[in-house]
Amino acid sequence: MNKCTLHDRRVLALTRIGLAIAFVASGSRWLEAAPADFNRDVRPILSDNCFQCHGPSASNRKAGLRLDIESGAKADMGEYRAVAPGRPDKSELISRITHSDSDERMPPADSGKALSSEEIAILKRWIAEGAGWSRHWAYEPPKKHPIPEVNHSDWPLNWIDHFLLAKLEPAGLSPSPDADRVTLLRRLSFDLTGLPPTSEEVSSFVADEKPDAYEKRVDRLLDLPAYGERMAMYWLDLVRFADTVGYHGDQDHSISPYRDWVIDAFNQNMRLDQFTREQLAGDLLPDSNIDQKIASGYNRLLQTSHEGGVQPKEYLAIYAADRVRNISAVWMGATMGCCQCHDHKFDPYTMKDFYSMAAFFADIDEARHLTKSSDTVPTIREPEMRVLRPAERERADALTKRIATWQAEVSLKSPQDPTERPLRDRIRDAQRELEAIQKNARLTMITVAIEPRVMRMLPRGNWLDESGPIVQPEVPEFLRPLSHATGRANRQDLANWLTDPEHGSGLLTARVFANRFWYLTFGVGIAKVLDDFGGQGEPPAHPELLDNLSIEFVQSGWNVKHMMKLLVMSRAYRQSSVVSDALDRVDPYNRLVARQGRFRLSAEMVRDTALAISGLLVTDVGGPSVKPYQPAGYYRHLNFPKRSYKPHTDQRQWRRGVYMHWQRQFLHPMLKAFDAPRREECTAQRARSNTPLAVLVLLNDPTFVEAARVFAQNILRQPGSAEFRIDFAFQQAVSRRPDDWERQKLADLLTASREQYRSNTEGAAQLIHIGEAPLAADLDPLELAAWTMVARAILNLNETITRN
Repeated sequence: MNKCTLHDRRVLALTRIGLAIAFVASGSRWLEAAPADFNRDVRPILSDNCFQCHGPSASNRKAGLRLDIESGAKADMGEYRAVAPGRPDKSELISRITHSDSDERMPPADSGKALSSEEIAILKRWIAEGAGWSRHWAYEPPKKHPIPEVNHSDWPLNWIDHFLLAKLEPAGLSPSPDADRVTLLRRLSFDLTGLPPTSEEVSSFVADEKPDAYEKRVDRLLDLPAYGERMAMYWLDLVRFADTVGYHGDQDHSISPYRDWVIDAFNQNMRLDQFTREQLAGDLLPDSNIDQKIASGYNRLLQTSHEGGVQPKEYLAIYAADRVRNISAVWMGATMGCCQCHDHKFDPYTMKDFYSMAAFFADIDEARHLTKSSDTVPTIREPEMRVLRPAERERADALTKRIATWQAEVSLKSPQDPTERPLRDRIRDAQRELEAIQKNARLTMITVAIEPRVMRMLPRGNWLDESGPIVQPEVPEFLRPLSHATGRANRQDLANWLTDPEHGSGLLTARVFANRFWYLTFGVGIAKVLDDFGGQGEPPAHPELLDNLSIEFVQSGWNVKHMMKLLVMSRAYRQSSVVSDALDRVDPYNRLVARQGRFRLSAEMVRDTALAISGLLVTDVGGPSVKPYQPAGYYRHLNFPKRSYKPHTDQRQWRRGVYMHWQRQFLHPMLKAFDAPRREECTAQRARSNTPLAVLVLLNDPTFVEAARVFAQNILRQPGSAEFRIDFAFQQAVSRRPDDWERQKLADLLTASREQYRSNTEGAAQLIHIGEAPLAADLDPLELAAWTMVARAILNLNETITRN
């Protein structure tokens, strides 16, 4: 999980919205701080430094003091009060955190924690101002806030901009200028489809001066199949989708139709509440159809072991804990995994909450593989069903009906009837087509409900200890209660509760997802820690804006495309991402959103971009996972059974990264180099590293070398000088012409490469024969090798793989 460091928090405290620090235009002085806000300023300090010993966990609580609730913090402890409102000098909290004796000072030295002078000052000021208290922000339902008035009313384009500008203006800051149209279209294309725009699309957009030109581009991108693939990349990280079981032999399992269902759901703009129900409880829905059963495969995505000697009870406990961790992180922004063995140390979740949540999934038929171990690839993970893609099912149904009709007609005809033979031929052709379609059917794991197994609280998480009380399916006690029909609650009840804004947790769920939509379009969430809205997360920088986005999401009918369009249509989204020195000094983490984000593309997009630029990208939607080139021997340590990796050698090699085979224990090296997760747990935000290894992948991975060679073939087919071709290549890759320095450097590289390959024809031949893409026989091999080097350099540019 992504956590803010203590250093991050201290720096961010200076830029959190509403804090003090309005910056005067001269830069010479700071205005006095606004009153301390408990959730924004105080709770993070207490959570970081105090809650572990004075928080929700009764078993870990010291001195009987509880600081996570108002009644505990302000309680009369006889000789003292930890917090005496209005009297810092009478507050034991202040006395202990400022004590001169290191044995008396809090936090204890052996805790590894220490309060900074700024944090102490905040606590003193908060108490002096009356020690106002608020329930933790993430557990309060969002409420609609009025759109704030701003001085520069000509800047906002929608209501989102008003909220941001209302925080910038008091700080003496201005929004960044609008991004140029080329940068804007590239940003929009990457954010909504994960692919760069073509040079033709760029030219068309730049030339289109109509007022609605931008909105039309937004609508067009949202309607492309690539949109669903881009959104699925993120969702598959959240739900830890992979092609292998994870534990022990890490054998393949059958689940690729679930990925196709996710892509289709985003492209069809399925409501998020329905999206939730079909995954958690697709098998329980009335008249559950094939697609809903495929969606229920969500419950089977966790890691499993197929070792012969596994203890079934142990692994059922492991699987139950895995499910609670995932559903709480994905839908609740919560870290309920922390209370598998004890009550949560920082948040109000208890062990009973943990095992009660696990009880919702106690009816899943998942133990068959524990008694029927299989070292085969793919392994057996019953229950499974064989399915076709929706279009294939539709065609197969049509053919079946047609064949039945024709056979009925044939039965009424005599052999001498001249129309009888052609009719039989049509039946035969239709049957052949139907057989060919049926061969495309794939196995996929599904959920089947059985009699729920008994769920107990496991003391200290120990699966051998059955002394804990039996629990029933129930949601966390401190949240709104579950509404369901009489009898035992089930997974459908849980899905309904998660998305019910009136009687359940729907508004809290909407806040979690609204924050993630912001992350997808700005590069960082309004609340920075996307999978932890609890005490160890970070309060939202713009809480009122996040509240309004959450309510907008619900009122739109849980419409994901509506939310994505709303965000990208804002003026804030269209800002330049260039960082000025003045802005960097005031707001280094861009929490005020006075500019757009600039960041490297995710691993799959890096690969897709190279393939798209070269012209190799295959844009077919859906289907089995694909296996690109991979270093020989990479799987040599995989056992049970031993296996070797066999890359595809046809056009599947050039499909989008979302379809790549995801081997949990041995993730593809290219994905690994660019920070893709192994998907053992929910990943709400990937790391973004910048390492030499990533550079070497871009230069030497056969996929990128092959893309560079095909790109070079396209470059060489452009009539004109080397300078013209360099300009063409640059335009194709980064949507602009190179400047004089860039053009000269590439020309120098071309000259050096020509000289190199004149004396090393064998090296040139090896370079241009990497990969399976057809080699252009009409081109000079040495010239092709030289231009391949130029193409490799262009594909390796930071600008090529960066979203600005």
